Amino acid sequence: MRSSYRDRLLKTLLLLLLAAFALFPLLWMLSVSLMAPGEASRFPPPLLPDKPGLSAYRALFETTGISRYFVNSLIVSVIGTALSLAFNATAGYAFAKLRFRGRDRIFQLLLAALVIPAQVTMLPLFLMLKEIGLINTFAGVLVPVTASIFGIFLVRQYALSIPDELLEAARVDGASEGRIFLQIVVPVLTPILITLGLFTFLGVWNDFMWPLIILTDQNLYTLPVALAALSREHVQDNELMMAGSVLTVLPVLLLFLVLQRYYLQGLLAGSVKG
Repeated sequence: MRSSYRDRLLKTLLLLLLAAFALFPLLWMLSVSLMAPGEASRFPPPLLPDKPGLSAYRALFETTGISRYFVNSLIVSVIGTALSLAFNATAGYAFAKLRFRGRDRIFQLLLAALVIPAQVTMLPLFLMLKEIGLINTFAGVLVPVTASIFGIFLVRQYALSIPDELLEAARVDGASEGRIFLQIVVPVLTPILITLGLFTFLGVWNDFMWPLIILTDQNLYTLPVALAALSREHVQDNELMMAGSVLTVLPVLLLFLVLQRYYLQGLLAGSVKG
């Protein structure tokens, strides 16, 4: 018994050490954002501020227009997540439960496309959007996230667990396909949809490369792109940049903590039912 207690203690200490190692950059980022201007540039860099304050946050909102970039990121992330859930949920359900010609072959082709790096498709997609006039628009930013192969696959694997008898009984009762999807399928898919929504929101919120390519108007920049631009202008202002990083990380961190239970439920259920 003493050996078992010692093993549990060692595992707990190891997990705490790993957690501290993972959280240290985030905690130091928060600490620097509360320092006075220039304090983080001292050598050796201090771990904690001498007099914690919000001067970096005040300067961030008063001089950089960060609130506009925050709203841009919020608009793109919320609309992108809603569109992604709508398209991926319907497509995943169709591939799982609806019968149509070439269904399995099309799905196999989609899975084969997963091996293609996203960077390879950026140039063709940019040229296509240029032809239809979506460059430098939020719509152009949203196109790649509207429907993803991974999202379709995730929903399809979860939807396979829905009993065919339940759907057939609803059809016999005269329910339309739209009503079946909204009133029967969507409630069953809720855990995996929350998981997919969280993945999508985090991906869109943190995306840097595609908004940088598609957006040319600085007023349309999202937070990651705006912070990269600001870092060139305020290269020595560590406190200001750390405050911007905290502002970028905090919303998605809070969202993950709020939805963590549903997120884990969706992943675990999908792994069992898929």
